[in-house]
Amino acid sequence: MKGTYFLGIDQGTTQTTAVILDEESNLVDQRSVPVPISFPQPGWVEQDPWEILQSVREAVLPLLQTYPVAAVGLDNQGETFLLWDRQTGQPLTPAIVWQDKRGVSICETLAKQIDEEELRQRTGLLLDSYFSAPKLAYVLQHTPSFQEAARAGRLLFGTIDTWVIWNLSGGRLHVTDPSTASRTLLFNIHRLEWDEALLDLFGVPRGILPEVRPSAGYVGELDFGTGKTYPLWALLVDQQAALFGQACFAPGDAKCTFGTGSFLLMNIGPMPRLSRHGLLTTIAWQLPTGVSYALDGGVFVTGAAVQWLVESLRLIPDPAASAQAAQQSQDHGVIFVPALAGLGPPHWRPEVRGALFGLSRATRGEDIVRATLEGIAFQVYEVVRAMEQDAGYPLSHLKVDGGPTANHYLMQFLSDLLGKEIRVAAAREATAIGIAQLAAHIVLGLPLEELAARWRAEAVYVPRMPEDERRAYLERWERAIAAVKIFHSKS
Repeated sequence: MKGTYFLGIDQGTTQTTAVILDEESNLVDQRSVPVPISFPQPGWVEQDPWEILQSVREAVLPLLQTYPVAAVGLDNQGETFLLWDRQTGQPLTPAIVWQDKRGVSICETLAKQIDEEELRQRTGLLLDSYFSAPKLAYVLQHTPSFQEAARAGRLLFGTIDTWVIWNLSGGRLHVTDPSTASRTLLFNIHRLEWDEALLDLFGVPRGILPEVRPSAGYVGELDFGTGKTYPLWALLVDQQAALFGQACFAPGDAKCTFGTGSFLLMNIGPMPRLSRHGLLTTIAWQLPTGVSYALDGGVFVTGAAVQWLVESLRLIPDPAASAQAAQQSQDHGVIFVPALAGLGPPHWRPEVRGALFGLSRATRGEDIVRATLEGIAFQVYEVVRAMEQDAGYPLSHLKVDGGPTANHYLMQFLSDLLGKEIRVAAAREATAIGIAQLAAHIVLGLPLEELAARWRAEAVYVPRMPEDERRAYLERWERAIAAVKIFHSKS
């Protein structure tokens, strides 16, 4: 319908972005508002729940005052959560961010008691503090009054989508969707429900958890303070929203979103399948037509590594200068493993730290910048290869989005390593656009095939590195990875 607009809200870790799409999925307008983050002690990462909510309102209100919005979609930062009082609405904890490590001790204790393969079978995940449940267990164990509040029916748990919706609905809606629930370590991805055995394992009272609604469908009305309400029709985790925004609707379709880290998802269709190569299995979305699952592999440090070059090493004035610096490098023998926050999938070695190899007296700053960009690409290559091994067939191409995709050196090197086309999405805000498109899909009945046909590439990179040079690069990387693992081995 002409003149129909859809609002997509991407509540991310560092900012909230809101977009307006028209009925043909064209990006009409957008606004972003930063969200502060704090580090109260080593390993703890927190945000103010009220500041998150305020960032949503500030991003959305000017758009609602300009466009007659027919439906809203909301995606969220995944594993981040908080507890609040049902009666007063006051937060009882800060928003405990997915990067927070306070759940490590819980994982170490439980690892001695459980069958981790059974945990993987139920959740698709590993026992890791990255997910919500270990941090939630820590909070519940260290605050006895929370158990009493839970027994009295006053304690509520929610990921950020749940918190925002609860407030914008005046406390009427305490909900989430399967894609977000599947990031908690408390959700059975086969039965699509909270798992009683996992609730017992982590000591989580069932009554504090939200209702799980489908990812697409009418949820309820939201009040942003404009004097009218707006219907909420779509809910997803941010990376799943980007998967939808990249039109990865068919099994085998994959995308990589570059930001602070790099997050890769591959659609694997209607049946969950556990990875044999170090990846996670997660819920992509639940539509009226059924559930889609995805393989998940995240590179913890991408943009953060380039920021490190700027802020800590001061080798370049800003991240945008990294591509030119890399092209000026003369020494291609330097290898950097950018494990500044540990090695994620497929290795899962959180204790490993970054390392530079091949330095000489002639090594210059440009060589380290180049090695950093290449180290990012090597890690993405490893996740893609693991996905291909799990899927049983090679990808024909990889769709990418996010700020670092503007780095020509990084994108070309990634194409060379993979031996595949890298297709850069014309829409940089694939996450917010994806959740708005999901709302449009369900409200207007837009076929997925039509949404896929509307996807456009801003740039396409094709491999041009000779095969012998590519193999030499990969062999050096494999030696570097083996070395850092041995260096940080506990044995």
